[in-house]
Amino acid sequence: MEHDFQSSKPIYLQIADRVYYRLIRSELSPGDKLPSVREMAVQMKVNPNTIQRTYSEMERLGIVETRRGQGTFITERPDLTAELKDRLTKDVLKRFVQEMAELGLSKEEMLDGIKQYAEEDKR
Repeated sequence: MEHDFQSSKPIYLQIADRVYYRLIRSELSPGDKLPSVREMAVQMKVNPNTIQRTYSEMERLGIVETRRGQGTFITERPDLTAELKDRLTKDVLKRFVQEMAELGLSKEEMLDGIKQYAEEDKR
């Protein structure tokens, strides 16, 4: 798996986002065990400290929990997927609106562009 990271967002947050997307797509489920810090660092080709920071951030947000001697697990909360989907949607929309505004587009032009793209997109 290729891991290209953007320079505009810290790598540990980008890795957390990838975990969130996997949860939303049901590739991970509440209660699933995540790879150890070392295993994830090898998979992602980053320093183990980066993964530790990722796991700490996800634990701070209540996404994962660390069980002493067992590992790091996805929190078993029924609202977790909906919460993550809402958080990621807002993040994507915020970046989109900021970038479009930097290009000089008005809100109306943005909405027209979205409608046009949605009509052309065959997914």
